[in-house]
Amino acid sequence: MWQQVYDPFNNQALSTIAAALPVVTLLALIATNRVKAPIAALIALGVAILVAIVAFTMPAGLALRATLLGVVTGFFPIGWIILNVIFLYRLTVETGAFKTLQTTIGGVTADRRLQLLLIAFSFGAFFEGASGFGTPVAVTGAILIGLGFSPLAASGLSLIANTAPVAYGALGTPIAGLASVTGLDPYILGAMVGRQLPFFSLIVPFWLIWVFAGRRGMMEIWPAILVCGVSFAVPQFLISNYINPWIVDIGASLISMACLIGFLKIWQPARIWTSPALRSRDDSAATMPPRSEASVEQPTSGEVWLALMPWIIVCAILLIWGTGWFKNLVNPYATWNYAVPELHNMIQKVPPVAAKPTPEAATFAFTWLTYTGSGMLIAAIISGFLMGFSPWRLVTAYGRTLKVVSASLITISAMLAIGTLTRYSGIDATLGLAFAGTGILYPFFGTLLGWLGVALTGSDTASNVLFGNLQRITSEQLGLSPILMSAANSSGGVMGKMIDAQSIVVASTATNWFGHEGAILRFVFWHSIALACLVGGLVMLQAYVAPFSHLVIQ
Repeated sequence: MWQQVYDPFNNQALSTIAAALPVVTLLALIATNRVKAPIAALIALGVAILVAIVAFTMPAGLALRATLLGVVTGFFPIGWIILNVIFLYRLTVETGAFKTLQTTIGGVTADRRLQLLLIAFSFGAFFEGASGFGTPVAVTGAILIGLGFSPLAASGLSLIANTAPVAYGALGTPIAGLASVTGLDPYILGAMVGRQLPFFSLIVPFWLIWVFAGRRGMMEIWPAILVCGVSFAVPQFLISNYINPWIVDIGASLISMACLIGFLKIWQPARIWTSPALRSRDDSAATMPPRSEASVEQPTSGEVWLALMPWIIVCAILLIWGTGWFKNLVNPYATWNYAVPELHNMIQKVPPVAAKPTPEAATFAFTWLTYTGSGMLIAAIISGFLMGFSPWRLVTAYGRTLKVVSASLITISAMLAIGTLTRYSGIDATLGLAFAGTGILYPFFGTLLGWLGVALTGSDTASNVLFGNLQRITSEQLGLSPILMSAANSSGGVMGKMIDAQSIVVASTATNWFGHEGAILRFVFWHSIALACLVGGLVMLQAYVAPFSHLVIQ
């Protein structure tokens, strides 16, 4: 049995610097754009192993086993989702169904800014709620690149848009994870998050269009942005506080899409922004007077339904796959639980991270049928047959897809290996304790701890599992509401989603912009920090200042 060490140098500053080395190495290498993402991830993983063994005194055998567990976890379930999403996307491209879908969306509006609202924000939120784990960025990035957006715009804007819905992603999985480690009621936690994120569901659509088209371009369509944001934020609050945290994104996204499409039937901007380029300097190229609907050849209703058919199948299957009753029905017959030898319960969390020495479980649950990626594969196979593919064509198409995403799968597995190793070695807890030492400013920095957790692990669920209990313990010591700070971990974490390496790799893969992960990171990095700080500022107000403090559930 090995107990985690949180201050190996007996100097919190030095220990924190050592703990930060893996993530700093990873982000620095990716940001240079001179080192490809798979190599950067493997180098950072090597640094993490050295730091864990040499600095944090983790036995080498434990470190290597934790790393291997992370590699496998990186592929199942996350890499498995990405592989099958891209497989379905490539099938729809090959049959022309994807082109029809693009034309249909363009028929709703030819304005690129409004397309972003509809696709990146509202449609992406639906996929976040249905499956999460990279699916929305993969789908919306692929649609935007097909509509003519540049790879950087399609990638970066999809990442920025996929923020406000993340805390309720995959049918509320992050809230369930947070409840499991804090012991707090998931309904109360979901309600508290629902008193934080709706503010940003209003802000993010404006932010998204401002990044794309600049302030003037944003102001030209402010009524549509307001409709999009309000029609998402209000249901997000109501569903999370008065129904449950599991269907928040599904309900809010459907309402948002319906309201936005309905509004665009009675309102269009004075000028239609046709350029897919980011902040086009040539105003005449970026905008033009509204064109007649008759000048655009639209698909027939039958063609539209055929184009929508694969995504309708995906939505139907993923909604079933995400329900508890389906998992409970299937998992007893389609699960392989593997306790990692000489790692399972061989590591103890100790105070102040845990109330008492607590063994860390190390099991890999291979729930092969109920993985979201498995549902996506089934949807792709059904759609492929309905689109006229033979079994052999499907197999060969899958092989080509596997070749295309192989580098991304390596990167994602390495990323998850880093996240898993930092959790078992206590490196993440050392970073968390550094944030916890900020006293009266803890509501702000505790929120940024959630942001850091998602940036490290690529998952709001994982960040909540990593730091949720630390948030509760620290808030109770400081006389703050544990519900507020536990929820803040999840709400702050959503803004880290756009810079985690896993999401960036998903975006580069979906847009076929391999090797440019550094450019994507540089594009979204400061937006991520700025939005995370705004969340931290809101949590500070909720902690200390009326009337915001009245929103806190005690």
